[in-house]
Amino acid sequence: MSTDHTTPEAPHKVRPPLARDVVKAVAVEHGVCIRPVAMRRTDLATGETAIVNMPCGHTLASVCPPCAERKRKLRATQCREGWHLESEPVIERADPDDEQRFWMEKRAEVQAWADRAEAAGEDASEWRELLTEIKAELSRTGVVGRLPVDKPERPKRSTKRRQDVPDLPRRPVAARTVGKVYTAPDGKTFRPSLFLTLTLDSYGRVKNDGTPVDPATYDYARAARDALHFSKLVDRFVQNLRRFVGYDVQYFATVEPQRRLAPHLHMAIRGTISRAELRQVVAATYTQVWWPSIDRVIYAGERLPYWDAQARAYLDPDTHLPLTTWQEALRTLDDDDAEPLHVGRFGRQIDAQGVMAGTPESSRLIGYLTKYLVKDIAECHHAQTAAQADHADRLLEALRFEPCSPTCANWLRYGIQPKNARHGLTPGYCKAKAHRREYLGYAGRRVLVSRKWSGKTLADHKADRKNWVLARLAEAGVSATGHPAQPGRYAWELAPPDDPDVGPVEQRLLASIAERLEMRRQLDHANTTLDLSATERAAA
Repeated sequence: MSTDHTTPEAPHKVRPPLARDVVKAVAVEHGVCIRPVAMRRTDLATGETAIVNMPCGHTLASVCPPCAERKRKLRATQCREGWHLESEPVIERADPDDEQRFWMEKRAEVQAWADRAEAAGEDASEWRELLTEIKAELSRTGVVGRLPVDKPERPKRSTKRRQDVPDLPRRPVAARTVGKVYTAPDGKTFRPSLFLTLTLDSYGRVKNDGTPVDPATYDYARAARDALHFSKLVDRFVQNLRRFVGYDVQYFATVEPQRRLAPHLHMAIRGTISRAELRQVVAATYTQVWWPSIDRVIYAGERLPYWDAQARAYLDPDTHLPLTTWQEALRTLDDDDAEPLHVGRFGRQIDAQGVMAGTPESSRLIGYLTKYLVKDIAECHHAQTAAQADHADRLLEALRFEPCSPTCANWLRYGIQPKNARHGLTPGYCKAKAHRREYLGYAGRRVLVSRKWSGKTLADHKADRKNWVLARLAEAGVSATGHPAQPGRYAWELAPPDDPDVGPVEQRLLASIAERLEMRRQLDHANTTLDLSATERAAA
């Protein structure tokens, strides 16, 4: 007689959800930020204070799904409103007010002090920090754009085009931005626009899953450099396109990774351009990176330069002499025989589609343009196999010691002092975004929008939505919850976590959910009222 001593498996039991998880799930369902920022609002007229929960405004769904989705929809609106414009957008700039003038004067003074300190060989870090704070104040007051204060450092060389690319005829660029109007045989007129996709060149054959057929021969070094300098290539393409077609081409573009993890560009272009012209511009477009050579590794392993606080420079561990500075290294490229560190080009394959306004295809492509904006570059294509994970690891290893900017710590590996060197730099451990796994070498902006796309900023599009809701409520005679913002009435400051008026995040989420439900009820009531009024008017 045998006895079965097998221990029976414990039955699988699904436990009830935690209350805090339910609160977050409901908040996401109703579009409420799950990471609210507590701000103390002070009414300057009455002195009354209140804690207001402001959305965190994050663009990644992995961090805050409601805020990311709100940002994505805002970008979709921006894309839709500018793609098929039939008249030139009007952009009016306001005159600077007293506060903006004050901060600009302070910026000029601090900039001069910092420049004098650096010219005298003194430490200007405090001035630079103050300058950063002043720039933030200017941005807060509504000043947009940047000033080219620092003269770009580049070798002195001829601007003659490379001999291995075709010439590109150039025309004077007209001031217009809207596309041409075409007339069909039946007399109808139409104004098509364009959806364009550009990719980088091949680095080796790949399989359907994006992994190399032969990882040993796949050019990871070129792939890494193309990703790091992709934004420069896009800028040059737009510049060439405008000069070639002869008008101020406007675009809304997004950067996404292909399955092989190389960045590529989706671009909505106002107006239409022939495929033959696009191929000609792509073939003639390139970007050259004039940086010092990194062919020879000078410092590696434990033998690394060390920081000398008195000299404010990195010294050779054997000779104890300062390393070649960034400016000195650039001067070596003044030789006529010098070659660029990298030449970036697009691949030959392009995809261009004509799109008409108001069509289902237009709406589908807008959704396609904005689909991945709520994800990191690396999140767009998750590694599902060991081969895909290995492919990403190889690309990250190639990026590890590749200089990403003039200030990158990796220049020390090649015997060059990074620009604006400081203590704590170690080759292979640059903290810039380009070296992180979630960026895969591309750390530029995910959305590229030309200045005259829709004639509005994102803040303008957001205000349009708010004003539409308020106008809808007012038209139906419904009083809106809360008070419209009045410029200059309130003072705002960040409330610390230990502020007794802030309260637990779950409690603040519940209050925000209740407020959102009330706002939705008011808007639904207004829509119902207006729909009934419209029906009654039609019946009469």
